[in-house]
Amino acid sequence: MNGHHSVSAWWVALGLALGVTVSNGFARFAYGLILPAMRADLGWTYAEAGWINTANALGYIGGALLTLTLIRRIGPVRLYVIGMICTSVSLLLSGITDDFVFLTVWRITSGIAGAPVFISGGILAATLFSDPKKTALAIALYFGGGGVGMVLTGATIPTIFALHGAPVWPIVWVGLGGASVLFSFLAIWATSFLHLPDKVAQTQPAQTIPIRTLIKLTLYALIGYGLFATGYIVYVTFLVAWMVDISAGPELVSVTWVAIGLAIIVSPFAWKTILARFSNGVPLAMAIGVTAAGTLLPLLFSGPVSIILSGTLFGIGVFIAPAAITAFSRYNLPSEIQGTAVALFTTTFAIGQTIGPIAAGAVADTFNSIEKGLLAAGIVLGIGAITALGQRSGAKHLQSSQSRVVSEPPFQ
Repeated sequence: MNGHHSVSAWWVALGLALGVTVSNGFARFAYGLILPAMRADLGWTYAEAGWINTANALGYIGGALLTLTLIRRIGPVRLYVIGMICTSVSLLLSGITDDFVFLTVWRITSGIAGAPVFISGGILAATLFSDPKKTALAIALYFGGGGVGMVLTGATIPTIFALHGAPVWPIVWVGLGGASVLFSFLAIWATSFLHLPDKVAQTQPAQTIPIRTLIKLTLYALIGYGLFATGYIVYVTFLVAWMVDISAGPELVSVTWVAIGLAIIVSPFAWKTILARFSNGVPLAMAIGVTAAGTLLPLLFSGPVSIILSGTLFGIGVFIAPAAITAFSRYNLPSEIQGTAVALFTTTFAIGQTIGPIAAGAVADTFNSIEKGLLAAGIVLGIGAITALGQRSGAKHLQSSQSRVVSEPPFQ
């Protein structure tokens, strides 16, 4: 621990979670709050508005593939630090232009930078404890950092637009960038209490499991996770735009967004037993199912209560899906390929995210209503939940042909 015995591993987990606050809560989810203002001020169609988040997802694909290549070469800590810095810069730059091409570039950049933060931080959080229950909670707490971002943005951004109007959206991006810089300092400080090798390959033997075999053993989880990504991102991108269409006020927008964030924050405690108990696709299927219910609820039952409850259900499930994937990899795969596996899952996730916003935007333009896009997203999520149920534990298959390498956690 390099002399830092007084710092609890739980504090390190919370510090790492600020990475998700920045990479997801700010760089990805906050766009849903800013989209109506940008669309009104810049005269975008729904497809154009969807494209801006699809650009972020395209960057995320590149970032996931880059992480897949670099995770064993330079280690998760360095990737996490570099990603935090670059994400913060890209958010600041998003507020200095209204040019569609340049906005696309900065959204792509934030996607590229956010992927190594999301992947590496999850891997680091998974190594903090050797006890399965503590590991499951640490992983879930890490992903719960996205909820902090949603609470902060939900409590402020709708009010800013209500008071100052749509044209202030560049200032909102700059504000997110400034907050990200502050959180980056705290998150990077947390990594100083970890002592992992800079290069994983230096201390761990090479793994001979080919990607094709890995895909075969995790196929149902991969498909389910890809469908989850396709559906959930539509809700995050267009929920507020749909609320504006039905004349919801800024107070309801703010309360709903904060409800999502608070649900994300408390969700680890609701799911920790399930994540620790199952090593198959059940936790993933349950998380996707709850997310699907949250997506469909306001379309089936109208009214403010239904919308707030929708956000709450969505928040309870949305970050447990990636937590379930990280836990699945931790429980089923040899430690030296967990980084590769998580990067593979994240690449699949990023592909789904790429499809969702622009497809839903096109549907919305066709029917002149984003409600149809949200309905399609809910159906896709339901199919993803059913698919994930088919995923079996892969540990027996892997351990039958080669020994499993179990590294001591760097922090207990």
